[in-house]
Amino acid sequence: MASALAAKMGFNSLLRKQAKNFSVRICTMESDMEFNCEVKLKGKELFDLVCRALGLRETWFFGLQYNVKDTVAWLKMEKRVLDQEIPKEEPITFQFLAKFYPENAEEELVQDITQHLFFLQVKKKILDEEIHCPPEASVLLASYAVHAKYGDYDPGIHKPGFLAEEELLPKRVINLYQMTPEMWEERITACYAQHRGRTRDEAEMEYLKIAQDLDMYGVNYFLIRNKKGTDLLLGVDALGLHIYDLDNKLTPKCSFPWNEIRNISYSDKEFTIKPLDKKANVFKFNSSRLRVNKLILQLCIGNHDLFMRRRRVDSLEVQQMKAQAREEHARKQVERQRLQREKQMREEAERARNELERRLMHLQDEAQMANDALLRSEQTADLLAEKAQIAEEEAKLLAEKAAEAETEMQRIKVTAIRGQEERRLIEQKMIQAEMLALQMAEESERRAKEAEHLKQDLQEARESERRAKHKLLEIMSKDVYGKTVFEFKDTDMKRLSMEIEKEKVEYMEKSKHLQEQLNELKTEIESLKLKERETPLDIIHNQNAEQGTSKHSNFKKVPNSRHGAQILLCLPFIIRL
Repeated sequence: MASALAAKMGFNSLLRKQAKNFSVRICTMESDMEFNCEVKLKGKELFDLVCRALGLRETWFFGLQYNVKDTVAWLKMEKRVLDQEIPKEEPITFQFLAKFYPENAEEELVQDITQHLFFLQVKKKILDEEIHCPPEASVLLASYAVHAKYGDYDPGIHKPGFLAEEELLPKRVINLYQMTPEMWEERITACYAQHRGRTRDEAEMEYLKIAQDLDMYGVNYFLIRNKKGTDLLLGVDALGLHIYDLDNKLTPKCSFPWNEIRNISYSDKEFTIKPLDKKANVFKFNSSRLRVNKLILQLCIGNHDLFMRRRRVDSLEVQQMKAQAREEHARKQVERQRLQREKQMREEAERARNELERRLMHLQDEAQMANDALLRSEQTADLLAEKAQIAEEEAKLLAEKAAEAETEMQRIKVTAIRGQEERRLIEQKMIQAEMLALQMAEESERRAKEAEHLKQDLQEARESERRAKHKLLEIMSKDVYGKTVFEFKDTDMKRLSMEIEKEKVEYMEKSKHLQEQLNELKTEIESLKLKERETPLDIIHNQNAEQGTSKHSNFKKVPNSRHGAQILLCLPFIIRL
């Protein structure tokens, strides 16, 4: 002990001699930050620097954690940083983590950054199996984690295999079932698709609302020994103190709610818990190390302070934060509705554009057909005109031949006085000439009629051409694009308030849907479970689920509303050292 103290003092002295400043690395769940600090800097000043850098105002949940040998410790606010048992390294590394957990995340976590930090920390604890999570709940939580990262599900973007590199489920859950990564992804994606319309903050809050009902959520466990020398586990959380068997971190043997504890006495290695009911048994236990005893004491004091704080009227700072959060929520609701309207209008405009394009294509096809018909009509009209001209020329030629035949007949009649034989021949020629004239007359008449028909066909072709041109002009003169007019009406705050009230009414239905969803997931994968791979905690969880028992079974109903504040403010909770 003395050598360790001397080493620490030597390290701190070396820092002071070498420079007036020292560097600190702060590791958050998302990124790291580095600060150059003065040697005299206190823990509270360093903590405030980190909170300001993160934009965090709900500072009472968090702390700076560091490792000391085989346990963890939290940086003390009132002491200088270098005067504490910090790691002997440069830069000095701290983990910025939640030290205390809320009873109800949705009611207590005001800022989005606070909610996000809790979401990241709880998710890591579940994946690292520091919090036991049943398989069906693991799948549902994974779907909300995916939504928080990727936004709304889009089958065109989120194709099979997009979760291949993501760590979403505890290894214990994966090993418990005969399921391929593709099968797990399919079930996670099916749940993910149902969360459409939620923001990242809403998805993270849904994650926390499910996670906070897990039996190991928010519990710090410590190895202790009772007066009989039996090894047990002490659990400290937002609701009180719990005593567990070593092999069962889910169901406590007994619990001491904060509102039923009169005082906690601490002397050297022995703790004494005295219930408010003087007839109840006093519980005493020992812890192995002084450093662990100090940590237990810190957590007891901090959790009890927050327990009492929740049941008082909010401070002015918290009231302002909640008012700002409500305004921000209302603003986000209005913004989201505006974005939804714009998205809907874009989709409608896209559909209208597609319809106009379709109509344009149709009209272009009609115009092409009309052009083709016009071209054919022009070609037909030219052909008919040519035939009509030929028929007219043939008719004129036949008329001339008929006139010549008539002249020849007259000449034959004049010379008919010639001999009998000549007369007979002439008569015969006359008959032939008359027959030829008759045939020519008939042919001339037929050709004239044919020419008349051709003229009519030409007129009809030209009329068809005129109609085709008229139709083409009509098509080309249409306004194929048109104008789409959208009218916007901003939703006023009164309507928004009514919608928020409606959401509250729908909350109970969502809770029922959540339970049904968990049961459905459990039923789907139950047949693929490998019973022999169940861990002891899995078996205990299943037994508890069948019996309806949990960590909260030992608790009486503790009021969390402001109406119970008058009674709870009088709790004579005392920490004695």
